Amino acid sequence: MPNHFADEAATLPIDYLRGLAHVDPSLSLDEDARILHIRDHDKTKVALISGGGSGHEPAHAGFVGTGSLTAAVGGNVFASPNTAQVRRALELVKNEQGTLVVVKRYTGDVLHFGMAGESAADNVAFLIVGDDVAVPRKQGALVGRRGLAGVTLVYKVAGYAASQGAPLEEVKRLASVVAEHVGTIGSSFAHCHVPGTTQEPAFLRNGEMEIGTGIHNEPGVLKTAVKPKAQLVDEMVELVTSTTDTERSFVPFTGQGDEVVVMINNLGGMSELELVGLVPATLAAFAKRNIKVVRLFVGTFVSSLDMPGFSITALLLPITADRDLILAGVDAPSSAPGWRLPTVPQLSPVLTPKATVSSSHVASGLTADASFVPAIQAACRAVIAAEPLITRYDTIAGDGDCGLTLKRGGEGVLAAIEAGTVTGKDVVNSARAIAEVTENNMDGTSGALYSIFFSAFAKALAAAPAGQATASTYASALRSALDTLFTYTSARPPSRTLVDPLVAFVDALAADPAALGAAAAAAEAAATETANLVAKAGRAAYVDQEQLRKEAVPDPGAWGLAVLFKALAGAV
Repeated sequence: MPNHFADEAATLPIDYLRGLAHVDPSLSLDEDARILHIRDHDKTKVALISGGGSGHEPAHAGFVGTGSLTAAVGGNVFASPNTAQVRRALELVKNEQGTLVVVKRYTGDVLHFGMAGESAADNVAFLIVGDDVAVPRKQGALVGRRGLAGVTLVYKVAGYAASQGAPLEEVKRLASVVAEHVGTIGSSFAHCHVPGTTQEPAFLRNGEMEIGTGIHNEPGVLKTAVKPKAQLVDEMVELVTSTTDTERSFVPFTGQGDEVVVMINNLGGMSELELVGLVPATLAAFAKRNIKVVRLFVGTFVSSLDMPGFSITALLLPITADRDLILAGVDAPSSAPGWRLPTVPQLSPVLTPKATVSSSHVASGLTADASFVPAIQAACRAVIAAEPLITRYDTIAGDGDCGLTLKRGGEGVLAAIEAGTVTGKDVVNSARAIAEVTENNMDGTSGALYSIFFSAFAKALAAAPAGQATASTYASALRSALDTLFTYTSARPPSRTLVDPLVAFVDALAADPAALGAAAAAAEAAATETANLVAKAGRAAYVDQEQLRKEAVPDPGAWGLAVLFKALAGAV
């Protein structure tokens, strides 16, 4: 069973509400009824309440604040709050103008909120929101469309209207316009895990995904192989905006210059890196259909615990006076922590002009024998082939990126050979070219160390006399490069870093410049020994050393360098 940051899974819903009460001192929490509400709400204005099962955070309690919800009622995970809880919320927000109750279309929510509203003595209006476009009309004819992330836009616009003093009838009317003009479609790679339950076998196999995902682990309407990002987004936008699909054309798009507010919503388990990376494809998909995105929300609004997926919501702006009212509501600030202000996106952002790079170098006059390029190619191919093993080592001893970093460096050098910038006709400029490749292609500490080393190596070679470089020429330049590198890093053998095999290799060549094979063997032995060392530098210095000792894996950077040296020696 996956772990969760909770002493008891059952306390997660109330823990969340307590946390929000700490975050915003203007809010108050009724712990018994699990209601978060504005403590001193303006009783001369319409109140707005919503709620539902927990597990969809920040919905619903995260949207309690000015210009949004007045109160939110929380149930257990994926379970509706009961009627008594909702009735208590109505009492807490009692006011002179009435209350609008907004709920997503799920049977439990509709029944309990509806029962509370029907039994209320005060002026209460009720609005059910169903924005899902996944389920076809015929299939969902009886139960209706599910409520997804689009309900939050109803909160935003209705909350704004209420804050401006609109009467209950007008607040509900405008909220209804939004509800009738919004559509949402979701997609995910897996279902979420409900805290306190046994982990079920994976619903989707590796390489599969589903479209039309619900927010309570309901299967999507389509299970498919993982699609390229742009294709997936385009198909999802088509489902939301279609004017020809009689089963799913729920929103009255015209295909003739429509305007929309778009929400790209994290279903809970996506990284920000992936989520924001969906923006270009999403904007392009709407533009392709002659639909202008006038506002854009990107973030987590209605989640499904830790589900690795996202949804796209489109609110079609009506061609009436309501357009400006809706946009005013969308743009209005709110104190609710779940809200962030929308942006006015650029379909074609202004890009910084590329820097003009002059790579012209005077020929050095230092050449190499015929084994120069084949040896470099062999070294690059070897480190590329070793990527899975190096990555495994780095997953244990570091941050998991070393294998891919070295692979990118190897691929970059191979490309430079193909481009003719690394050639035996000019050893100095070849070393400079490799330094540029490592600088541009290899990230993090490894990239910096490799770039510094090769730049210093090139500088030392440039001081050598013209003609064909000898083993002594290389050995002397390597020693000079190592001395330069030592001015930038405090790592010294034995350190459990790439410095260990590098020093072993350079020292061996200093003793016998022609003994390349012996130098490579010394580097491999030093890299192997790192498995027995306590890390003094590098990323492994932050890892539990006792656990690292039990794993008994060599330092990934050291191993990658040893692989490189071994292949280099074998090709000469």
